[in-house]
Amino acid sequence: MKYFIFLLLSVLTLTGCIVNLVTGRNQLSLVPESELQLMATGQYNAFLEDHKVLSPGNNEAAMVNRVGGRISTAITKHYNSQGQESVIEGYDWEFNTVDSKEANAWCMPGGKVVVYSGLLQITQNETALAIVIGHEIAHAIAKHGSERMSQGMMQQLGGVALQVALSQKPQETQNLFMQSYAIGSHVGGILPWSRQQETEADQYGLIFAALAGYSPQEAIPFWERMSNAGGASPPEFLSTHPSNETRTRKLKKFMPEAMKYYNQSE
Repeated sequence: MKYFIFLLLSVLTLTGCIVNLVTGRNQLSLVPESELQLMATGQYNAFLEDHKVLSPGNNEAAMVNRVGGRISTAITKHYNSQGQESVIEGYDWEFNTVDSKEANAWCMPGGKVVVYSGLLQITQNETALAIVIGHEIAHAIAKHGSERMSQGMMQQLGGVALQVALSQKPQETQNLFMQSYAIGSHVGGILPWSRQQETEADQYGLIFAALAGYSPQEAIPFWERMSNAGGASPPEFLSTHPSNETRTRKLKKFMPEAMKYYNQSE
């Protein structure tokens, strides 16, 4: 029986892999993006109903909307110009700011973004906020959440289709979705981003911020502030992230490429 399950999961892994158009690497993908976006819309709206969302007229919310608007516009223009419209197919961008002391941010499939107001005490400026939003959008566009959910569906739900999982195990499936996109720890713990996923989010997040006219060089002082924000207990946002030393070294490696996009945007 164990051999049969192993064989089944191996077949699913082989047949469920796709080439990501952004990163160029193979990813496990058992759930169509369109289905994830539909699920994201429902989960996003439910999240907003359960939290205090700052009004658009609030200065912090206005800044989040402004930064998000610039980055999403730049991303759309970039991939359209490359003939890769499918990368953001179905994206209906939305940016909301939640009143919370927590230093956190995330992006669901389809461009559904939330920034927690506590994060703004660490970003301190608009450019650093762009670094964070670019990083979180990069996770979504690189389909890291989809990859994690596919892995979770294989391990926890036997690799069944999303619709079957929702009908047979709705709560488990919803919890897995929330975990996969790092949305709150109340659903049984957050699945950690892999080192590869974090590196990709840093790399393409720099590019997305740069495309929108924000200097990618702000990334290094921002991540240093974030790393130092919690003293011995860093913010939850960093609980699954690489060490500051490792991140800084890789950011410096990615900086020349990002600066090319930034210089072109000026």
